Amino acid sequence: MKRQWNAEEKLRFEREMLAAYAQYIAGVDEVGRGPLAGPVVCAAVILPLDEASLIEGVDDSKKVKESERERLAALIRERAIAYSVCEESAAAIDEINILEATKRCMKRCVEQLSVVPDVVFTDGNFRIGIDLPQLNIVKGDALSYSIGAASILAKVYRDVLMCEYDAQYPQYGFAKHKGYGTAAHIAAIREYGLCPIHRKTFTKNLSAGRGNGAPQNT
Repeated sequence: MKRQWNAEEKLRFEREMLAAYAQYIAGVDEVGRGPLAGPVVCAAVILPLDEASLIEGVDDSKKVKESERERLAALIRERAIAYSVCEESAAAIDEINILEATKRCMKRCVEQLSVVPDVVFTDGNFRIGIDLPQLNIVKGDALSYSIGAASILAKVYRDVLMCEYDAQYPQYGFAKHKGYGTAAHIAAIREYGLCPIHRKTFTKNLSAGRGNGAPQNT
């Protein structure tokens, strides 16, 4: 049986901050730390928190069906006081590692918001180097309305991007697995080698001796 969406539960952290001092609360989350290919994508969003403006169904993007994510993302963009989406490329991930790339991406998202938040909620347990109050919430995408909304924005953006890459590099199946290390993806890397959006530090043992993954006319 599907669990009913509970606004009181999703807004617990937000309401604590509203009662304390905050007017604008930004939720920040990332998508794509684990894949073998493609960027890590982060989103930051400030949503109105009055009852009339709430978007029912906002949750951890992994728990929401694809069609529903797209509907929710459109509503989030429409109702947001401010939002931003940023990415760090596979090359950047290889250069500075995935954790540092994620931190940098989150920081840029906050800095690009058109409204300065009073507090920033981030998913996870690490700091992102901003000169604003920050609350780390482990599993925040499931526990915080604001972080859940950010996770949906980031997920929908990244999925669209990976489908675009699928058209460019069709032999890898990016539209299906979005760059994650599925058996089919690993088999394609072993057959075709790496393409420019693969993370070399994530795929060291998968493509020795292969080419650059350019589409082949055979």
